Amino acid sequence: MQVSSLNEVKIYSLSCGKSLPEWLSDRKKRALQKKDVDVRRRIELIQDFEMPTVCTTIKVSKDGQYILATGTYKPRVRCYDTYQLSLKFERCLDSEVLTFEILSDDYSKIVFLHNDRYIEFHSQSGFYYKTRIPKFGRDFSYHYPSCDLYFVGASSEVYRLNLEQGRYLNPLQTDAAENNVCDINSVHGLFATGTIEGRVECWDPRMRNRVGVLDCALRSVTADSEINSLPTISALKFNGALTMAVGTSTGQVLLYDLRSDKPLLVKDHQYGLPIKSVHFQDSLDVILSADSRIIKMWNKNSGKIFTSLEPEHDLNDVCLYPNSGMLLTANETPKMGIYYIPVLGPAPRWCSFLDNLTEELEENPESTVYDDYKFVTKKDLENLGLTHLIGSPFLRAYMHGFFMDIRLYHKVKLMVNPFAYEEYRKDKIRQKIEETRAQRVQLKKLPKVNKELALKLIEEEEEKQKSAWKKKVKSLPNILTDDRFKVMFENPDFQVDEESEEFRLLNPLVSKISEKRKKKLRLLEEQELREKEEEEELEGKASDAESSESSDDEKGWVEEVRKQRRLLQQEEKVKRQQQLKEDQQTVLKPQFYEIKAGEEFRSFKDSATKQKLMNKTLEDRLKLEAKNGTLNVSDTTVGSKQLTFTLKRSEQQKKQQEAEKLHRQERKKLRRSAGHLRCRPRRGRPFH
Repeated sequence: MQVSSLNEVKIYSLSCGKSLPEWLSDRKKRALQKKDVDVRRRIELIQDFEMPTVCTTIKVSKDGQYILATGTYKPRVRCYDTYQLSLKFERCLDSEVLTFEILSDDYSKIVFLHNDRYIEFHSQSGFYYKTRIPKFGRDFSYHYPSCDLYFVGASSEVYRLNLEQGRYLNPLQTDAAENNVCDINSVHGLFATGTIEGRVECWDPRMRNRVGVLDCALRSVTADSEINSLPTISALKFNGALTMAVGTSTGQVLLYDLRSDKPLLVKDHQYGLPIKSVHFQDSLDVILSADSRIIKMWNKNSGKIFTSLEPEHDLNDVCLYPNSGMLLTANETPKMGIYYIPVLGPAPRWCSFLDNLTEELEENPESTVYDDYKFVTKKDLENLGLTHLIGSPFLRAYMHGFFMDIRLYHKVKLMVNPFAYEEYRKDKIRQKIEETRAQRVQLKKLPKVNKELALKLIEEEEEKQKSAWKKKVKSLPNILTDDRFKVMFENPDFQVDEESEEFRLLNPLVSKISEKRKKKLRLLEEQELREKEEEEELEGKASDAESSESSDDEKGWVEEVRKQRRLLQQEEKVKRQQQLKEDQQTVLKPQFYEIKAGEEFRSFKDSATKQKLMNKTLEDRLKLEAKNGTLNVSDTTVGSKQLTFTLKRSEQQKKQQEAEKLHRQERKKLRRSAGHLRCRPRRGRPFH
């Protein structure tokens, strides 16, 4: 049993180990089990759970008792009884099976769709009837209420075969050239078919009319996806009454709500391979989508990956055992895969011992699948000179790198790096130096932000520890170890500004204590630098720079506050003078304002008042005009109203007009007095 883990989800592979050929006798098989440890330790959950060459499809009956699988070569179907854990029967067929459907609760009614257009019916006793459809089929679904089989294939028509009447009915005519897959909703019977053009057509079987079309090819193209061809529909699955999952040939899974033509979620497998099958796991809201290389399990609400499973061989079909955590796979190999994922659900009733077995394995963990492999990136391969191995079986592509055998990795690394012993020797010397440093007085590791505050808190913590020997001190939480204050010592935005006015006024006595602490910080930094320079020598001792000084009295405290205030006033005065010089040097540029045509500028105050007036409603403006006396309302003879507006002078205009009037009067007086003086003759002189 192999155990792999991804995202802390354990996946147990129950089909791993060597498979013995069928032509070996029982005696030789027992001999091999004695000799080979791997054969002896393998878990054979179901006896002969394999095909001669390749397994193509696998399904579980509705009662959960039987597992049916088809394969080649020769074409055959095998039925396994889970209650007996062994093969129940095997039937050979004439041609290869594309898909099949179990119509009954057990294996008594089975329908096979062959690759040569034949449809074969089997009963409990064996072969029952065979018929043929006009075109090559690719998939079919069974409509239980009407007993109709719907066949889709290399034709635009959907053929209907009624099992009650035993005859073909009129086909459904679609708009597609070909149809790949189909499915029927078990709740309301809606029939959906996926076309080669990337559309999903939905039909109502009661009316035989098409009820809707979804263009999935256009919706599957996202910004992150790289698509080189037209996406076709390769998988289709209903869940409940309203949910439908659609898989495309380019590796996308689209999750739809039938009430909308836009997908709720688009999940890309990133492999570009056609989606083989889609299954819903309702208990954890998980969707299992599989292509030929990987099975991905992801959350249907967020699209977040739950876990993934990548078998050694390519996948043909995936079947989820109902109401359990067991997964059955049909692979391109004789052996069919059985995987058990305890997170998805419990083990089936017929193999309930798996729960106890996995619990014991978790109590005694062993090496996982990836312990024998080394994960390397492309840059590591370039350093090792192994880029030519990309694409070969020695490298297995995974995420952004590759997995390679750990033995090959160590061998190549020894060849590429011949000085590995020197590096090993230096590492040992470095370890010895670290061990000797541990015996010294340990340095206090201070954070990058608020180092002085952190040192103060450390000193207070040491004083509390010393005083705890004498008397019991109530233990309080330390700020340095508290996660709530962790950001204060990591984010530079929380750095204490010692030059600010608040700090200098509220902490006038911190100067001497801070000088002592700064001295201690310098000593610590110097010692750290010395230790970085010393890689092979053991020198230096931590010095204790503690000195006891008497605290200042109240008078000294008042003088310190006054001194700080004077310094702050001087700094403020210098700042004001500097700002005044800058203001004098700056040249103010004139600002221009645009005036609308037909308006006259008087003052900024007048324009602001006008703007306020324009923001008011017509009713408010009329009331204001009537109040100021500039509005006159009168009734006309016809019966209508007439509004008359008169311009009202503002106070400023009135003062200006009065000043002009006084100025004119003074000038008139001056003119009169000047003319009177001119006309009057002087005394003692003749008038000429």
